[in-house]
Amino acid sequence: MGDEKKTRQRNEIPKEYKWKIEDMYAGDEEWEKDCAKVQELAKDFGRFSGRLGESAATLLSAMKERDEIWQTAERAFVYSRMKRDEDNRVSKYQAMCDKAQSLMAKISTEMSFFTPEILEIPEEKLFQFIDQEEGLQIYRHMFDEILREKAHILSAEEENILAQISEVTSATNDIFSMINDADIRFGKIVDEDGDQVEVTHGNYIGLLQSHDREVRKEAFEHMYEAYEKQKNTLAATYNYNTKVDVVSARIRKYPSAIQAALMGDNIDLAVYDNLISVVNENLDLIYRYMEIRRKMLGVDQLHMYDVYVPLVEMPKENIPYEKALEMVREGVAPLGGEYIQRMNKGFESGWVDVYENEGKTSGAYSFGSYDSMPYMLLNYTGRLQDVFTVIHEMGHSMHSSYTREEQPFIYGGHSIFTAEVASTVNESLLMKHLLKNAKDKKEKMYLLNLYIEEFRTTLFRQTMFAEFEQITHAAVEKGEVLTAEWLSEEYGKLNRKYFGDAVVSDPQISMEWARIPHFYNAFYVYKYATGYSAATAISQKILDEGEQARENYIRFLKSGDSDYPVELLKIAGVDMSRPEPIRQAMEAFKNLVEQLEELV
Repeated sequence: MGDEKKTRQRNEIPKEYKWKIEDMYAGDEEWEKDCAKVQELAKDFGRFSGRLGESAATLLSAMKERDEIWQTAERAFVYSRMKRDEDNRVSKYQAMCDKAQSLMAKISTEMSFFTPEILEIPEEKLFQFIDQEEGLQIYRHMFDEILREKAHILSAEEENILAQISEVTSATNDIFSMINDADIRFGKIVDEDGDQVEVTHGNYIGLLQSHDREVRKEAFEHMYEAYEKQKNTLAATYNYNTKVDVVSARIRKYPSAIQAALMGDNIDLAVYDNLISVVNENLDLIYRYMEIRRKMLGVDQLHMYDVYVPLVEMPKENIPYEKALEMVREGVAPLGGEYIQRMNKGFESGWVDVYENEGKTSGAYSFGSYDSMPYMLLNYTGRLQDVFTVIHEMGHSMHSSYTREEQPFIYGGHSIFTAEVASTVNESLLMKHLLKNAKDKKEKMYLLNLYIEEFRTTLFRQTMFAEFEQITHAAVEKGEVLTAEWLSEEYGKLNRKYFGDAVVSDPQISMEWARIPHFYNAFYVYKYATGYSAATAISQKILDEGEQARENYIRFLKSGDSDYPVELLKIAGVDMSRPEPIRQAMEAFKNLVEQLEELV
């Protein structure tokens, strides 16, 4: 038996593999000053109450101060959240993050009169102001968005009350994060090298990809045994999280929680329903792929712990992070020299926090404030899948880089509906590059399997999650309580539908609902699936059409939130208001499955 492999402490990670968060604040004292400053600015903003319709000049002054307040508050929150994410066990940064969240709630309270008062200005007068004052013209789309949701904006007094309780209503997300990232432990197993390893969020999928079936089984069982012990606490947390969504939608007079969530992006409910419908119509493709998987693995029955292991065993390779960066550069080459130059600058100037350490938030993300670097959190372990994570998150960060350079603060963010396109275009380009340059049949089979898995885990799996959210919110809207037993039963049924008879529905998988962080941001995950479909079409356009498609795509990256997501994607040549992009993605998936069948 080998030595135990331990997760490193934060101070054991070399500086060059950590993000340069100090570029946001030289020290925590500077952060404290910003918190105090923005709190005073928010209080002072009250002088605009009752005056927004006074004149174009007054409205412009209010808009500029509003931007300054939120831009500063965003920077303070992002910094505290990222410091907490470095090591969730550090109480100082837990407290700073809590303080920043409280600060955001206080600012919302102080400024809660803003939107109701904008709505009290006659529309004709508001647009006269915009025409009169050049500085107001950039806010035209923002005002359009406010007016579109007019029926769901409450009185100034009611908005003030909701702003005051927002800190409480967001608590379930933090509770889940503390359980999931700081408290829960999955125990140790012996890996395929004979080494004792602790099962973590960061290495779990890697263990499920082990070609030693006993390793996969043990990792799977250890993971869900830990969640089983916390099932009632986690069920109560998710139940109240869902209730907040439902009650908030009712208060704002939306027909349902899902329609409330879609309204922000101006997405028609048919887009969500079409996604689930088209995917459900094509589940036979997953059943077909699972049968190929069962045969290639040489097992009588396929279990849930068998669905991640690569079907073709490639030589074991630990890809150094520097090599991963080379692969990323080669993958995005079709996006042009300027894109690569900008990306290289990011890698070299401290955008990325690379390796896992004890207490670090699991998974990966791209973050940052409008006036900071577009930071990336990774938990890089050297697998090929980690290379895809790097290029995925860099897609997000490049999107942010282009947008923040081109757009004002108010349009400096992205809807997830468009953000996931930027990340997945990068992934698609890398995969197509690797497939084109595969050295032999074995490598091509391995890559085809990996590409199929991207489709399965993004398009099919995220749609399954989206359907689960639809079921849970509908249940709460009917007055039902989401108990651990109910959640596990419903999730189990859904899992069986999506995997079919080709896979044994191991009882532990019914607890998977308990470990999905995205469920605490309702009706979010469907955007991964729609984004994947759009990106599949866009990446092919870039490869087929060259410069014009690339220019259109870069123009899309620069657009930020300056229009509604469906309209923005049309810049890049895709219309997501129709089901065709989902169907095209299904055809692409079918083609990959057929290619794999031919090679088996």
